[in-house]
Amino acid sequence: MSLAHRRHRTRVRTARVLAASVALLLVSSAASADAQDAALQWGPAPPSLPPGARMAIVSGDPRMPGPFTIQLDLPDGFTVAPHFHPTDEHQTVLQGQIGHGLGDTVNVRAIHWLHTGESGVLPANAHHYAMARGRTIVVRRRRSRSTPSATC
Repeated sequence: MSLAHRRHRTRVRTARVLAASVALLLVSSAASADAQDAALQWGPAPPSLPPGARMAIVSGDPRMPGPFTIQLDLPDGFTVAPHFHPTDEHQTVLQGQIGHGLGDTVNVRAIHWLHTGESGVLPANAHHYAMARGRTIVVRRRRSRSTPSATC
């Protein structure tokens, strides 16, 4: 067997091991995400939000001062009326799209959209509104101590 042939076989074996490792990692990550989602206790969102949304508390208590993390499951077209929060609002989109606009009147043309995998922060006391495009799942975090949020 020539040296070139042995090197080729080694590269093929290495590529197979690498591909198998990546596949195992992807399966493991998906199983972990599914297990975490299954462990969440989903229920209706607070009455301050329009009907149709679901909420799961990941950590903390949004009704109390202090940090918390929640997930919101929003149907397509779900719109949250203009409002504001006393602290920064950190959001990460897990599925779908969430759009935010600034001001006290909803203007669909002025919405900035976050897509799956993207994150954003709405500053404290910024008057804003939100809209979901497609079924949307969002992680929302309050990181600082403050009074409870009016909408979550």
